[in-house]
Amino acid sequence: MARHGRHPIVAAVALAVAAAAALQGGATTRATALALSEPAALLSAPATGSTAVADLGSATGWKVVSSATATQSGAQISAPGFGTSSWLTVANDGGGAPGTEINALLKNGSCPNVFTSTTMKTCFGQMTRVGPETIAQFSVPWWYRTDFTAPPAGQNAKLVLNGVVGSADVWVNGSQVATSATVTGAYARNVFDVTGLLLPGTNSVAIEMHPNDPTSMLTLDDVDWSQIPPDNNTGIQFPVQLQTGGPLVVGNAHAVPNTAADLSSSALTVKTDVTNTSASAQTGTVSATVTPPGTGTPVTVSQSVTVPAGSTQTVSFAPASYPGLTLASPQIWWPYQLGGQPLYTLGTSVAQGGTVLNSTTGTFGIRTVTSYLTGASSAAPSGVRAFKINNVPLVVRGGGWSPDLFLRYDPADTAKQIGLMKAMGINTVRLEGHLMPADWYQQMDAAGILVNAGYQCCDFWESTSYTAAQQAVYQLTAKTVGETLRNHPSVFSFQWSDNAPTATQESLALAGFAAADYAGPFIASAEYKSSPQLGAAGEKEGPYDWVPPNYWYDTTHSSGGDLTNAGGAWGFDSEQSAGNTVPTLDSLNRFLSASEQSDLWQTPGANQFHNNYEGTKHTGYHFGTLYNLDTAITNRYGAWSSLNQYVQEAQVQNYENTRAQFEAFLAHSTNTAAPSTGTIYWQLNKGWPTLLWALWNNDGDQAGAYFGAQKANRPLHALYTLDNGTVAVDNLGGGTRSGVTVEAKVYNTAGTLLDDRTSGSLTLASQQVLTSVLTPSTPTTPGTVYFVELLLRQNGTLVDRNVYWQPTTPDVPNWNKTIGQPQAAMSQYANLKALQSLPQASVSATATTSNQAGPNGADKLVTVTVTNTSGQPTVGFFLRADIRRGTAAGSELAGDNELQSSIWGDNDVTLWPGESETLTASYSSADLQGATPVVSISGWNVPKFDVLAG
Repeated sequence: MARHGRHPIVAAVALAVAAAAALQGGATTRATALALSEPAALLSAPATGSTAVADLGSATGWKVVSSATATQSGAQISAPGFGTSSWLTVANDGGGAPGTEINALLKNGSCPNVFTSTTMKTCFGQMTRVGPETIAQFSVPWWYRTDFTAPPAGQNAKLVLNGVVGSADVWVNGSQVATSATVTGAYARNVFDVTGLLLPGTNSVAIEMHPNDPTSMLTLDDVDWSQIPPDNNTGIQFPVQLQTGGPLVVGNAHAVPNTAADLSSSALTVKTDVTNTSASAQTGTVSATVTPPGTGTPVTVSQSVTVPAGSTQTVSFAPASYPGLTLASPQIWWPYQLGGQPLYTLGTSVAQGGTVLNSTTGTFGIRTVTSYLTGASSAAPSGVRAFKINNVPLVVRGGGWSPDLFLRYDPADTAKQIGLMKAMGINTVRLEGHLMPADWYQQMDAAGILVNAGYQCCDFWESTSYTAAQQAVYQLTAKTVGETLRNHPSVFSFQWSDNAPTATQESLALAGFAAADYAGPFIASAEYKSSPQLGAAGEKEGPYDWVPPNYWYDTTHSSGGDLTNAGGAWGFDSEQSAGNTVPTLDSLNRFLSASEQSDLWQTPGANQFHNNYEGTKHTGYHFGTLYNLDTAITNRYGAWSSLNQYVQEAQVQNYENTRAQFEAFLAHSTNTAAPSTGTIYWQLNKGWPTLLWALWNNDGDQAGAYFGAQKANRPLHALYTLDNGTVAVDNLGGGTRSGVTVEAKVYNTAGTLLDDRTSGSLTLASQQVLTSVLTPSTPTTPGTVYFVELLLRQNGTLVDRNVYWQPTTPDVPNWNKTIGQPQAAMSQYANLKALQSLPQASVSATATTSNQAGPNGADKLVTVTVTNTSGQPTVGFFLRADIRRGTAAGSELAGDNELQSSIWGDNDVTLWPGESETLTASYSSADLQGATPVVSISGWNVPKFDVLAG
């Protein structure tokens, strides 16, 4: 985000250090060659699904405690049999890791309801600046300890650390394996041969975690996205593993597809490493099997290989030598809106004398990515970033991902959030830093969600001065990350953040990625910057705080330079939004205290703990209050007199703004002079309850911002452009849509129909956007509010409804004071206050529930038909449905009764008399807790009522 004599088993880092030196040239080159040969066997990446690799702690769990409590030496603590009965007991999470220090405390009953109000601060204290740890409890090292069983005699054993948050001293059976000078880097894999240290039976590993400091370590932090985790996320996010076997071990298996431009064939080069763990040369048969999705015939290839003692050899199966690896008519992986997500399986093994010693299995996809610059202009002289997937150009529409605040990984939570993404219609997730466990990428592959991975801003990743050891970690990180990402078709790009890399950083990273056979594409920056090898990034950033909906349609203003906070829908914006998101009252009641709720609607300038750690300033890059959002609501919609009214107005304003952001980038994608190619909403989600930057809350709450984005990203959609008052139609699906018509109706607030016109029949190819399809006639009298209703039909069947409430007194940014700033300075706010005078509407609803296999374990589907039954021309404005726990008589149970598992396909709808809309939502029947489902309906001018949905 833009703001403005060594131990032999510690030799793993030597490769990266030497390689870094080699990239700088000079007298170190010969030393590099010598170093490369020594530890190469130690740096082979364990393969996904390897029979030789096990996650430590998976059976016995971990014991965790502060060094202030465990004052013994590492030699003592790591000795088998050391007493840990008083330590915290922690099981591996869904990613196979023991997690952070706070995770250990929470798992053992500390700080219940940690995310409610300021409980986290009360329990643990508060950090108010990204940097070194400042809280005493976490300013000392913490110990992580577990036991494991030695492999059979004669087998080799390697300890694998897949990154640590902080730095670590590592001990096995009383001997120090590595120091914190070596083991650091959140995403840097270190592998240590511990064979000589193992004992028959039970063995012990102890890891002394030193506090994280993201301003001096290549680790991670939360920038200004939330409160800072009080332990600075110090801990172990990824599995600690033991790789055993011999005399030959296969690993680091992957396929490198070379796919024809027309997708008619794909030539696979299959590679795997074979490590000889013995003291003599070994010969074995290495086999690889590529199994297509479905019922296709597997392709198996093999070759004999002799590996010198104590070394690793890469075995390649090239399609020129193995013709079966050239696949005719391969099954192509597509983003979910454009096609299927077939995944091939790659299995490898090594055998001696007909006995398989070990094997690996993993999946990969076949797809092509084209990354290019287009639309060069005076504002963007090098052009702007754009992408094609499998030769199909698409507008990137995504959001920035935040993991759980304490880095706790849960595959079920990922599955639910994927359900929310797909129901919302976005196609991309951006990982700025905060790279995820293997399961997360596998789920994105299966779901067809594109992933833009990359480095983080605003901390040590963007330092321009590294020591040789830090350069080594930087390169080792790239190699480790490359090995993680290379087989995932969902990962379509990798980029640096605010700052482009220095020439040295770029060379280090690209060398690391190349060593992993990860080909990118790579992008030098999330801003309009460039690097020596990668060239121009072609991206821009911002804004981050409130701007009016019509801001997104601006194409004439530019901040120059890096294009940060440079206006609306033109180019590729790597992160941008209009700031705060106000959840529904159900969600607010789960995490805000009564006093915080009071401040929310009565004191806009108050610091809200669930924004972030910043104070009460509201200009520049300060996001601790909702002041700018609230000022806009007051000026545009009018003052509120209760929390309920405030929440309602905020929902409406958030809805119109998120809809405008995504629709503007679609509408302007056809502009030849200044094309819009992508927008990443800042942010998609949060790892704790939030009021800042989120399209849904961590409880799954789908507020106005969610449904505004969902409306904009419907697969076949009509939109009303806020720059020229015309109607556009887009097709975001994978096939051609014909027989399409759009009708535009204009109403005044009294319900009178002012204008009604319908297009001729339209045909839209996949990803096509047709602009200026209709130009409705709208009121012009100052102070007037009117509605524009768009009805999109295909072959006469209604497939999309979209309603706008528009002012004749528009929002007018003061562009001189706005451009270059993260929020808008306004010369005039839109006048939408007439909406306060809408008469009460009469609405009825029916609801039914059916068994339905839904996303993420959901097994029920509720169908709600909402009808405006008013006897006069009164609009039912912004009608919302929620599934709740209720009684057989159709009334709600007391307390928090909303089903948090529900995922809606549409909501916050607006209807005129006689109109109906059918809404659907999936949910988990277990979430009912034995109650009867009821659906509540409420709206801007409709009192809440309930209907039975049983």
